[in-house]
Amino acid sequence: MQQQAGLSDAMGGTLAAVNYAGYMSGAVIAALIDDPRWRSRLYLWGMVLGLLATALMPLAPSLPLWALSRYLGGLSGAAGMLLGSGLVLGFLMRAGKRPELGVHFLGLGLGIVVSALGAMAMDRLALDWAGHWWGFVVVGLPLLALTAWWRPPVPPPVAATSTAAAPDPRWMRWMIAGYFCAGWGFVISATFTVAIVERQPLLHGQGPWAWLLVGLAATPAVFLWDRVARRLGDLNALLAAFALQIVSVVLPALSGSLAAALIGALLYGATFIGLVSLTLALVGRRSPGNPGKAMARLTLSYGVAQVTAPALAGAMAQASGSYLASLWLTAAVLTVGMGIMGRLRALERRSPA
Repeated sequence: MQQQAGLSDAMGGTLAAVNYAGYMSGAVIAALIDDPRWRSRLYLWGMVLGLLATALMPLAPSLPLWALSRYLGGLSGAAGMLLGSGLVLGFLMRAGKRPELGVHFLGLGLGIVVSALGAMAMDRLALDWAGHWWGFVVVGLPLLALTAWWRPPVPPPVAATSTAAAPDPRWMRWMIAGYFCAGWGFVISATFTVAIVERQPLLHGQGPWAWLLVGLAATPAVFLWDRVARRLGDLNALLAAFALQIVSVVLPALSGSLAAALIGALLYGATFIGLVSLTLALVGRRSPGNPGKAMARLTLSYGVAQVTAPALAGAMAQASGSYLASLWLTAAVLTVGMGIMGRLRALERRSPA
């Protein structure tokens, strides 16, 4: 799109910010809804909306149209990530199963793999930018059917007298701050991984391969992080995930080589999914009455990062001609997040929640 439709770095960052504004709007909606029947309905409607939003993109090379599409796509993403995660976690807890989200987030990694392979296939077919979007609409149709078929059963209404324990407010405030940092790291790499690779003269044309590696690393990582959390504890696992994601950001900042770009993509794919799945599962387990609502409240901080970070990074890249400053800023934000996880661990040692 940057080459064929005149999409600049700043415009790309703006569209990403609009997309995450839609995600944050969806998080607000999810946080306000208590009725489990409506949460289930909105989950399915969100999946339909995601396909419709994709179909809007190729209709015309229009920034307002693209912005509308990406905003609706963000709403759809909130349905899948928050409402879907809450429905799955609630089902697992009611069924007496281990309350982990590894299998659920496996779909996220597979989706990245499918999108990367699809982009490569459409490149081989010499489709233009609009053809790529139509191709993903076609791919999305059977996936939408599977989503409708396999969605979790509608949970029973929460009893009015339910007084399920909620997370300690101080613990929750620290977790919200840490999740903001995780959101910053996620969105910079998710938005600009391909562009950063393509910007390197020796790596032109390798961007889809980097994105494919993100998905290939994310797919098994969800299970590995669940195992790490069982052995070391949730917060120690989150500390490790933050540390590795810092490395994933610093590598392409230090070197413009293909090896640095690909190793960074692998580490990013292996860590962002762990940060999200471990955090949402941890908060959801501490709010058994309505895990999806607790996840949505936490995700508002993630959404703020998703709106501000890409817009700032796009403007910085436009002004400087590179993403170097954005990468170093992201590494600093992730370091703060790692420190917050250490603070949470200290709080839990003093007074377990």
